[in-house]
Amino acid sequence: MGAAVVAMIAGSSASAETLDQAIASAFATNPQLDIQRYETDVARESLEQARSGRRTTVNVVGSAGYEYVDTTSPFAFGLGDRPIASAQVQAVQPLYTGGRVSAGIRQAKAGISAAKSQYDAAQQDMILQVVTAYVDVRRDREAVTIRKNNVDVTGEQVRAADDRFEVGVVTRTDVSLSNARLEGARAALAGAEAQLEASEANYQFLTSLKPGDLPPPPPVPPLPGSIEEAIQIALDGNPDIQAARHSERAANEAISVAKSQYRPQINLVGTAGVESTYGDPEQRNTSVSAVAQGSIPILSGGLIKSQVSEARLRRDQARQQIDVLERQVRAQIAQAWYGYDASLRSIEASKRQVDAAEIAYDGAKEELAVGVRTTLDVLDQEQQLFEARLALVQSERDAYVAAFRLLRAAGELDKPVPTGAAPEIE
Repeated sequence: MGAAVVAMIAGSSASAETLDQAIASAFATNPQLDIQRYETDVARESLEQARSGRRTTVNVVGSAGYEYVDTTSPFAFGLGDRPIASAQVQAVQPLYTGGRVSAGIRQAKAGISAAKSQYDAAQQDMILQVVTAYVDVRRDREAVTIRKNNVDVTGEQVRAADDRFEVGVVTRTDVSLSNARLEGARAALAGAEAQLEASEANYQFLTSLKPGDLPPPPPVPPLPGSIEEAIQIALDGNPDIQAARHSERAANEAISVAKSQYRPQINLVGTAGVESTYGDPEQRNTSVSAVAQGSIPILSGGLIKSQVSEARLRRDQARQQIDVLERQVRAQIAQAWYGYDASLRSIEASKRQVDAAEIAYDGAKEELAVGVRTTLDVLDQEQQLFEARLALVQSERDAYVAAFRLLRAAGELDKPVPTGAAPEIE
């Protein structure tokens, strides 16, 4: 996945900080993915440990020291203090482990598959977070621009109200209303600037990039044709569900590992040793043996039974986790699907609202000039216009994020994000 994204970035423009470049930077620098990557490496080591259970092990044991020998026997030699040294090499080759090693290998392989799916989920989560942060910065920058324009326009209204008050056309109340709206616009601008700072900080945390000029994001990737299709895709390919299914397989194999302790264990043991004593006389004993050793558990104090029960409970817990995740994904699909549809309709409504508010605002200004409208009427129309523009910006952001949330819930964010300018949403 990371290589695919980096390859995709290689062909994009280097002059702009695009969404693709932001994702590539997050993949290259954000430690969240490294944490999950280590989990995959740990799982691979578990497989190696499981395989070692069928391999030969060799141990070397040595000792050196002094011993004192005394006896009442009339025929004895080498009495008193004398140094002694011994060395032994022992090799053990498992012949039969009751299925413990085979089940442990299958368990470890399932654990690797679960870790890989979790890593895939972490990658898709990272893409979604970067996409959200990217469009949040763009939204908040547009909001700040709109708020600044609101302050400028309201300031013009205050100056105009002052001029009209000087010639007696309006009252001091009109001037006070204009000043109140101006201070409200300034407060809203301060809030928008604070929100922008927070969004830029989150973007920098995810990508290690200080947000520069962010061009429009690429078009939304192809979405499923229906909510039923989206749910089916999610049940088949959502990495969180896949990871849970692999974990259930691993838990099922853990039962076989626990049960294997009831069965015989047979090992081939080869031993070669030498023992030397130094004194008068000097002695050296050597020995070589190869034997088959078997053990059959009779009583374990309930330990093995408890371990089998524990493994079964964990298997049942893993199965319940799959059910929980499937329900969560169904809910996420529904929320994203209907959220995307609502955002598209909101965009259309907001565009019409902006057009109508612009006409109403221009008309109110003209009618104020001839005395048909009051200053408050103009301020109200002005506020409606700016709120409509902000609503349009928010709706466009919500639609884009909802589409990517739908893809994430379906497990489809492992596909590269297409490059190019975003088309008009109709």
